[in-house]
Amino acid sequence: MSKVAVVTGGIRGIGEAISIGLRDAGYKVVANYMSHDDRAKSFSEKTGIAVAKWDVGDFDACQSHIDQITKDIGPVEILINNAGITRDAPLHKMTHQMWDDVLRVNLTSVFSMSRAVINGMRERGFGRIINISSINGQAGQFGQVNYAAAKAGIVGFTKSLALETASKGITVNAIAPGYIDTEMVQAVEQSILSKIIARIPVGRLGHTQEIARAVRFLVSDDAAFITGSTLTINGGQYMA
Repeated sequence: MSKVAVVTGGIRGIGEAISIGLRDAGYKVVANYMSHDDRAKSFSEKTGIAVAKWDVGDFDACQSHIDQITKDIGPVEILINNAGITRDAPLHKMTHQMWDDVLRVNLTSVFSMSRAVINGMRERGFGRIINISSINGQAGQFGQVNYAAAKAGIVGFTKSLALETASKGITVNAIAPGYIDTEMVQAVEQSILSKIIARIPVGRLGHTQEIARAVRFLVSDDAAFITGSTLTINGGQYMA
């Protein structure tokens, strides 16, 4: 029987590539999303991947949707916490709402989603949780104290949960992508983007499929001895 995988923020950018990559590897995938209903519909029709709309920052919504997925498709054995937003501003201009929004979606969601699946994984003696962090959670970034704090928090969360679950057959790892060729990055002003690429030793942006391939490895049986790790995929821009 195919394992069930849930990918938050799974219809765009890195999440889209992860959803498709897991589908191609034989998993039953549910791609979560929060906005862009038309895009979600088109994505599902094109890929055959189930989509489900809920706010990953809402603890109760996470639990109810995991319960529904378990009932309709099967127990969730793979969780990819990928959903994230940005609300950039230097601290002296950042509002409390901008801070709260980013921490709720980018970090609290990792707790809420993991909490929703962890008991089932412990009971079955198997699970894979992968949390998508960021180079900016490792190195920091001007105007992103909220985003960097959330992404750095993911690394600490990953290590702690890995310690709690290692004896239960559950691995928990993080991936910290650098600058990846997504719609969000391509929307950056070209002069700024050129400066970013100039700071990447391999001389280019990363591809979403490169992150997806790392996810596929970490959820596989071949990676069963890897837990509590953060895999940096950034072209050498920041070496942790």
